[in-house]
Amino acid sequence: MKLYAIGDLHVGYEFNKTAVIEDLKPHPEDGLILCGDIGEKPEQLDMVFKTAKDNFAEVFWCPGNHELYTMPPRKEPRGEKKYEACVDVARRHGVHTPEDDFFLWQGEGGPALIAPIFTLYDYSFRPAHVTREGALRWAEEADTVATDEFILHADPYGSRDDWCRALVARTEERLADAVARHPAVPLIIANHWPLREDLVWIPRVPRFSLWCGTKATEDWHRRFRAKVVVSGHLHVRRTDWIDGVRFEECSLGYPKQWEEARNTSGRDINGMLREILPGPEPPKAGSTGTQFRRFG
Repeated sequence: MKLYAIGDLHVGYEFNKTAVIEDLKPHPEDGLILCGDIGEKPEQLDMVFKTAKDNFAEVFWCPGNHELYTMPPRKEPRGEKKYEACVDVARRHGVHTPEDDFFLWQGEGGPALIAPIFTLYDYSFRPAHVTREGALRWAEEADTVATDEFILHADPYGSRDDWCRALVARTEERLADAVARHPAVPLIIANHWPLREDLVWIPRVPRFSLWCGTKATEDWHRRFRAKVVVSGHLHVRRTDWIDGVRFEECSLGYPKQWEEARNTSGRDINGMLREILPGPEPPKAGSTGTQFRRFG
Protein backbone atom coordinates (compact mmCIF):
# COMPACT_ATOMS: atom_id res chain seq x y z
CA MET A 1 0.00 0.00 0.00
CA LYS A 2 1.78 3.10 -1.30
CA LEU A 3 0.91 6.78 -1.08
CA TYR A 4 1.13 8.98 -4.18
CA ALA A 5 0.48 12.66 -4.84
CA ILE A 6 -0.26 14.96 -7.73
CA GLY A 7 -1.47 18.54 -7.88
CA ASP A 8 -2.67 21.18 -10.32
CA LEU A 9 -4.59 18.86 -12.62
CA HIS A 10 -6.41 21.82 -14.19
CA VAL A 11 -9.07 19.69 -15.82
CA GLY A 12 -10.65 22.77 -17.36
CA TYR A 13 -8.16 21.96 -20.11
CA GLU A 14 -9.66 19.18 -22.19
CA PHE A 15 -6.29 17.44 -22.63
CA ASN A 16 -5.77 17.20 -18.86
CA LYS A 17 -9.37 16.15 -18.31
CA THR A 18 -8.99 13.28 -20.76
CA ALA A 19 -5.69 12.23 -19.16
CA VAL A 20 -7.33 11.98 -15.74
CA ILE A 21 -10.62 10.39 -16.75
CA GLU A 22 -9.38 7.94 -19.38
CA ASP A 23 -5.76 7.16 -18.51
CA LEU A 24 -5.52 6.94 -14.71
CA LYS A 25 -4.83 3.32 -13.80
CA PRO A 26 -6.28 1.44 -10.81
CA HIS A 27 -4.31 1.41 -7.56
CA PRO A 28 -6.84 -0.50 -5.45
CA GLU A 29 -4.62 -0.72 -2.36
CA ASP A 30 -2.91 2.69 -2.59
CA GLY A 31 -3.62 6.26 -1.50
CA LEU A 32 -3.59 9.50 -3.49
CA ILE A 33 -3.13 13.11 -2.36
CA LEU A 34 -4.67 15.75 -4.65
CA CYS A 35 -2.83 19.00 -3.90
CA GLY A 36 -5.37 21.50 -5.14
CA ASP A 37 -6.13 23.31 -8.39
CA ILE A 38 -8.22 20.47 -9.76
CA GLY A 39 -10.43 23.05 -11.43
CA GLU A 40 -12.76 25.96 -10.81
CA LYS A 41 -16.21 24.36 -10.96
CA PRO A 42 -18.05 21.90 -8.69
CA GLU A 43 -18.70 19.53 -11.59
CA GLN A 44 -14.95 19.33 -12.25
CA LEU A 45 -14.26 18.38 -8.64
CA ASP A 46 -17.08 15.85 -8.73
CA MET A 47 -15.62 14.21 -11.83
CA VAL A 48 -12.06 14.04 -10.49
CA PHE A 49 -13.03 12.88 -7.00
CA LYS A 50 -15.14 10.09 -8.48
CA THR A 51 -12.31 9.00 -10.78
CA ALA A 52 -9.77 9.10 -7.97
CA LYS A 53 -11.95 7.09 -5.61
CA ASP A 54 -12.68 4.56 -8.35
CA ASN A 55 -8.94 3.97 -8.66
CA PHE A 56 -7.50 4.47 -5.16
CA ALA A 57 -8.39 3.09 -1.75
CA GLU A 58 -7.98 6.45 0.02
CA VAL A 59 -8.00 9.95 -1.48
CA PHE A 60 -6.96 13.19 0.22
CA TRP A 61 -7.57 16.73 -1.03
CA CYS A 62 -6.54 20.23 -0.10
CA PRO A 63 -7.86 23.27 -1.98
CA GLY A 64 -5.89 25.50 -4.28
CA ASN A 65 -6.71 28.99 -5.39
CA HIS A 66 -8.57 27.76 -8.48
CA GLU A 67 -11.13 25.82 -6.43
CA LEU A 68 -11.85 29.05 -4.55
CA TYR A 69 -12.63 31.12 -7.64
CA THR A 70 -16.11 32.52 -8.11
CA MET A 71 -16.31 32.27 -11.88
CA PRO A 72 -18.20 34.91 -13.89
CA PRO A 73 -21.07 35.32 -14.45
CA ARG A 74 -21.80 33.51 -11.17
CA LYS A 75 -22.10 35.70 -8.08
CA GLU A 76 -22.15 32.97 -5.44
CA PRO A 77 -20.78 31.26 -3.54
CA ARG A 78 -17.85 33.43 -2.55
CA GLY A 79 -14.87 33.04 -0.23
CA GLU A 80 -15.38 30.68 2.67
CA LYS A 81 -18.73 29.55 1.29
CA LYS A 82 -17.06 28.46 -1.93
CA TYR A 83 -14.52 26.46 0.06
CA GLU A 84 -17.29 24.82 2.10
CA ALA A 85 -19.10 23.88 -1.10
CA CYS A 86 -15.93 22.16 -2.35
CA VAL A 87 -15.62 20.27 0.94
CA ASP A 88 -19.19 19.06 0.51
CA VAL A 89 -18.36 17.68 -2.94
CA ALA A 90 -15.31 15.87 -1.57
CA ARG A 91 -17.23 14.33 1.31
CA ARG A 92 -19.90 12.97 -1.02
CA HIS A 93 -17.14 10.81 -2.51
CA GLY A 94 -15.46 9.88 0.77
CA VAL A 95 -12.45 12.09 0.07
CA HIS A 96 -10.50 13.33 3.12
CA THR A 97 -10.36 17.14 3.43
CA PRO A 98 -8.72 19.72 5.73
CA GLU A 99 -11.98 19.70 7.70
CA ASP A 100 -11.70 16.01 8.62
CA ASP A 101 -9.62 14.17 11.20
CA PHE A 102 -6.11 13.42 10.07
CA PHE A 103 -5.79 9.90 8.69
CA LEU A 104 -3.51 7.32 10.31
CA TRP A 105 -1.61 5.70 7.45
CA GLN A 106 -0.60 2.11 8.15
CA GLY A 107 0.71 1.27 4.69
CA GLU A 108 4.27 1.26 3.39
CA GLY A 109 6.39 3.96 5.01
CA GLY A 110 3.97 4.19 7.94
CA PRO A 111 2.71 4.72 10.43
CA ALA A 112 2.16 8.37 9.57
CA LEU A 113 -0.61 10.90 9.96
CA ILE A 114 -1.78 12.33 6.64
CA ALA A 115 -2.71 15.95 7.22
CA PRO A 116 -4.27 17.86 4.31
CA ILE A 117 -4.32 21.53 5.27
CA PHE A 118 -5.49 24.88 3.88
CA THR A 119 -3.51 28.06 4.58
CA LEU A 120 -3.93 30.43 1.60
CA TYR A 121 -1.34 33.27 1.43
CA ASP A 122 -0.74 36.70 2.90
CA TYR A 123 1.61 38.40 0.38
CA SER A 124 4.58 37.98 2.76
CA PHE A 125 6.79 36.18 0.21
CA ARG A 126 8.44 39.43 -0.87
CA PRO A 127 11.76 41.24 -0.38
CA ALA A 128 12.35 42.98 2.94
CA HIS A 129 12.27 46.45 1.39
CA VAL A 130 8.78 45.91 -0.06
CA THR A 131 5.96 46.81 2.32
CA ARG A 132 2.60 45.07 2.37
CA GLU A 133 1.01 48.31 1.21
CA GLY A 134 3.38 48.49 -1.73
CA ALA A 135 3.41 44.78 -2.57
CA LEU A 136 0.86 44.77 -5.37
CA ARG A 137 2.45 47.83 -6.96
CA TRP A 138 5.85 46.06 -6.78
CA ALA A 139 4.41 43.07 -8.66
CA GLU A 140 2.63 45.26 -11.20
CA GLU A 141 5.95 46.96 -12.02
CA ALA A 142 6.95 43.61 -13.53
CA ASP A 143 3.58 43.17 -15.28
CA THR A 144 2.56 40.56 -12.72
CA VAL A 145 -0.88 40.27 -11.17
CA ALA A 146 -2.72 37.12 -10.14
CA THR A 147 -6.22 36.30 -11.32
CA ASP A 148 -6.97 35.82 -7.62
CA GLU A 149 -7.17 39.59 -7.24
CA PHE A 150 -10.37 39.58 -9.27
CA ILE A 151 -12.22 36.32 -8.59
CA LEU A 152 -10.85 34.84 -5.34
CA HIS A 153 -12.94 36.56 -2.69
CA ALA A 154 -12.27 36.50 1.05
CA ASP A 155 -15.87 36.75 2.37
CA PRO A 156 -16.63 37.00 5.26
CA TYR A 157 -13.08 38.17 6.03
CA GLY A 158 -11.95 41.67 5.24
CA SER A 159 -9.08 40.52 3.04
CA ARG A 160 -7.21 37.44 1.87
CA ASP A 161 -4.56 38.37 4.45
CA ASP A 162 -7.15 38.14 7.22
CA TRP A 163 -8.48 34.82 5.93
CA CYS A 164 -4.94 33.47 5.78
CA ARG A 165 -4.23 34.50 9.38
CA ALA A 166 -7.38 32.78 10.59
CA LEU A 167 -6.55 29.61 8.63
CA VAL A 168 -2.96 29.55 9.92
CA ALA A 169 -4.06 29.94 13.54
CA ARG A 170 -6.62 27.16 13.25
CA THR A 171 -4.25 24.84 11.40
CA GLU A 172 -1.47 25.40 13.94
CA GLU A 173 -3.82 24.25 16.68
CA ARG A 174 -4.81 21.13 14.78
CA LEU A 175 -1.24 20.18 13.94
CA ALA A 176 -0.06 20.77 17.50
CA ASP A 177 -2.91 18.64 18.82
CA ALA A 178 -2.03 15.84 16.38
CA VAL A 179 1.61 15.87 17.51
CA ALA A 180 0.56 15.81 21.17
CA ARG A 181 -1.83 12.90 20.67
CA HIS A 182 0.55 10.89 18.45
CA PRO A 183 4.04 11.71 19.77
CA ALA A 184 5.71 8.82 17.95
CA VAL A 185 3.96 9.26 14.58
CA PRO A 186 5.36 11.67 11.94
CA LEU A 187 3.11 13.79 9.73
CA ILE A 188 2.64 13.97 5.99
CA ILE A 189 1.58 17.60 5.55
CA ALA A 190 -0.18 18.35 2.26
CA ASN A 191 -0.92 21.94 1.29
CA HIS A 192 -1.45 23.56 -2.09
CA TRP A 193 0.91 26.43 -1.30
CA PRO A 194 4.56 25.76 -0.34
CA LEU A 195 5.31 26.18 3.36
CA ARG A 196 8.64 27.93 2.75
CA GLU A 197 9.62 30.96 0.67
CA ASP A 198 12.97 29.42 -0.27
CA LEU A 199 11.08 26.74 -2.22
CA VAL A 200 9.52 29.31 -4.54
CA TRP A 201 11.53 29.38 -7.78
CA ILE A 202 9.54 30.76 -10.69
CA PRO A 203 12.10 32.65 -12.80
CA ARG A 204 9.66 33.70 -15.52
CA VAL A 205 7.39 35.48 -13.03
CA PRO A 206 9.46 35.93 -9.84
CA ARG A 207 7.15 38.55 -8.34
CA PHE A 208 4.27 36.09 -8.45
CA SER A 209 5.77 34.96 -5.13
CA LEU A 210 3.25 37.26 -3.41
CA TRP A 211 0.52 34.71 -4.09
CA CYS A 212 2.59 31.63 -3.14
CA GLY A 213 2.29 31.27 0.63
CA THR A 214 2.96 32.80 4.02
CA LYS A 215 6.13 33.13 6.09
CA ALA A 216 4.10 32.02 9.10
CA THR A 217 4.51 28.38 8.02
CA GLU A 218 8.27 28.39 7.43
CA ASP A 219 9.18 26.20 10.41
CA TRP A 220 6.14 23.92 10.43
CA HIS A 221 8.10 20.98 9.07
CA ARG A 222 10.20 21.03 12.26
CA ARG A 223 7.57 22.16 14.76
CA PHE A 224 5.12 19.49 13.71
CA ARG A 225 7.54 16.64 13.00
CA ALA A 226 6.81 16.24 9.32
CA LYS A 227 8.25 13.32 7.42
CA VAL A 228 7.19 14.72 4.05
CA VAL A 229 5.64 18.04 3.02
CA VAL A 230 3.66 17.89 -0.22
CA SER A 231 2.63 20.92 -2.25
CA GLY A 232 1.75 22.15 -5.72
CA HIS A 233 0.88 25.61 -7.10
CA LEU A 234 4.23 26.53 -8.65
CA HIS A 235 4.08 24.20 -11.68
CA VAL A 236 7.78 23.57 -11.05
CA ARG A 237 8.14 19.93 -10.11
CA ARG A 238 10.95 19.35 -7.62
CA THR A 239 12.19 17.44 -4.59
CA ASP A 240 14.10 19.10 -1.75
CA TRP A 241 15.47 17.84 1.55
CA ILE A 242 15.57 20.39 4.39
CA ASP A 243 16.39 19.43 7.98
CA GLY A 244 15.90 15.78 7.06
CA VAL A 245 12.37 16.47 5.78
CA ARG A 246 11.44 15.77 2.17
CA PHE A 247 9.56 18.51 0.32
CA GLU A 248 7.72 17.42 -2.83
CA GLU A 249 6.29 19.87 -5.35
CA CYS A 250 4.15 17.51 -7.43
CA SER A 251 2.09 19.69 -9.78
CA LEU A 252 1.04 18.41 -13.19
CA GLY A 253 0.36 21.85 -14.64
CA TYR A 254 -1.16 23.04 -17.87
CA PRO A 255 -0.84 20.71 -20.90
CA LYS A 256 2.17 22.56 -22.30
CA GLN A 257 3.97 22.27 -18.96
CA TRP A 258 4.11 18.50 -19.01
CA GLU A 259 4.47 18.14 -22.77
CA GLU A 260 8.20 17.42 -22.50
CA ALA A 261 7.57 14.59 -20.04
CA ARG A 262 5.07 13.08 -22.47
CA ASN A 263 7.11 13.48 -25.63
CA THR A 264 10.62 12.84 -24.31
CA SER A 265 10.04 10.11 -21.75
CA GLY A 266 6.68 8.79 -22.97
CA ARG A 267 5.00 9.41 -19.63
CA ASP A 268 1.25 9.61 -19.25
CA ILE A 269 -0.45 10.88 -16.13
CA ASN A 270 0.42 7.71 -14.23
CA GLY A 271 4.10 8.47 -14.70
CA MET A 272 3.54 11.92 -13.23
CA LEU A 273 2.30 10.60 -9.88
CA ARG A 274 4.88 11.25 -7.16
CA GLU A 275 5.57 8.49 -4.66
CA ILE A 276 5.29 9.97 -1.18
CA LEU A 277 5.43 6.79 0.89
CA PRO A 278 7.49 4.79 1.31
CA GLY A 279 9.76 7.07 -0.73
CA PRO A 280 13.56 7.28 -0.59
CA GLU A 281 15.70 7.23 2.53
CA PRO A 282 16.71 10.67 3.84
CA PRO A 283 20.22 11.89 2.98
CA LYS A 284 22.84 11.61 5.70
CA ALA A 285 23.49 15.34 5.52
CA GLY A 286 19.82 16.15 6.25
CA SER A 287 19.63 18.77 3.50
CA THR A 288 20.58 18.55 -0.17
CA GLY A 289 20.30 20.54 -3.35
CA THR A 290 17.11 20.65 -5.37
CA GLN A 291 16.22 17.76 -7.65
CA PHE A 292 14.08 19.20 -10.42
CA ARG A 293 11.52 16.70 -11.72
CA ARG A 294 10.90 17.68 -15.34
CA PHE A 295 9.69 14.18 -16.12
CA GLY A 296 7.58 13.62 -12.99
